[in-house]
Amino acid sequence: MGDSGRVPVGIVGASGYGGVQLVRLLQDHPNLELVYLGGESSAGKSFSDLYPHLGNQVKLTIEAIDLEAIGDRCQVVFLSLPNGLACDMAPALLAKGCKVLDLSADYRFTNLETYEAWYGKERTDHTVAETAVYGLPELYRDRISEAQLVGCPGCHCTASLLALSPLLKQGLIIPETAIIDSKTGLSGAGRKAVVNMLLAEADQSVAAYNVARHRHTPEIEQVCSDLAGHEVMIQFTPHLIPMIRGILATVYATLRDPGLVRDDLITIFQAFYRSSPWVKILPSGIYPQTKWVQGTNLCYIGIEVDPRTDRVIVMAAIDNLMKGQAGQAIQCLNLMMGWEETLGLPKLSFYP
Repeated sequence: MGDSGRVPVGIVGASGYGGVQLVRLLQDHPNLELVYLGGESSAGKSFSDLYPHLGNQVKLTIEAIDLEAIGDRCQVVFLSLPNGLACDMAPALLAKGCKVLDLSADYRFTNLETYEAWYGKERTDHTVAETAVYGLPELYRDRISEAQLVGCPGCHCTASLLALSPLLKQGLIIPETAIIDSKTGLSGAGRKAVVNMLLAEADQSVAAYNVARHRHTPEIEQVCSDLAGHEVMIQFTPHLIPMIRGILATVYATLRDPGLVRDDLITIFQAFYRSSPWVKILPSGIYPQTKWVQGTNLCYIGIEVDPRTDRVIVMAAIDNLMKGQAGQAIQCLNLMMGWEETLGLPKLSFYP
């Protein structure tokens, strides 16, 4: 514990959108104290130089990344870094006794060959990777509560898997028929200067990207295969929408029993998520909107059945920076520490 009696926490990669969300959330968490911010290009700068609107509350300076020093000062470390960096840092932090939560893809895969094929980095930390737990609490709550290392899911993956999980776990659909159409706001690309993210390029336009080759595809398939009990392939297409934050994933799949109606599935989903405080199943005929989840760790799910095609249509809305990133990481940490998983997380959206 720190001097305040709260758990000392560090963030490596605090200058990006995921990092700044973590900083904001940690200010309101009653049991956590932010004591370290780390970065490379921003080292030596005051955090308020990067985000002046937080300067009245956050007085820390971004420090060079020194794993030994981080391990000495922090009990918990969030790694909010580009893919391929966390796996070089986590082993040293774990050896120092830290709990580590990785917001990149480095510790999401049970098979590192899959990671290496899709992300192009050869791994040497196989023993450590075997201890990692996939950080989707609604599916792996018990494992997360005992973990020292958590690989937090991708944002598209979170929304898609929350929509698909009850269907696969209960054997309600033919898995190979599942199609995911997911739409995300611009903040999902991170805080960097990219031409297609400029207002003049992205505004008043909708575009698919990484079609048939998005890196979230194998991550989604890994969990779907776990739920279905056999290897499953999923068709996944992401789209960029001219809004700042939010994801709406729409899942289509063929029902095994065409006699199921919408109210049947709503009842099944409500039972599946009865112990999941951040997942809300909407009433019949109500479909989620991204504005409803802005700034929260919530996932709203709406369900429809098309009797003409015998397909179920499930829509899941999340804030990509919250339930899709920083909020979910805090939710996982709450479980790792034995606290209520809602602790310190906002429950009401920014509206309108």
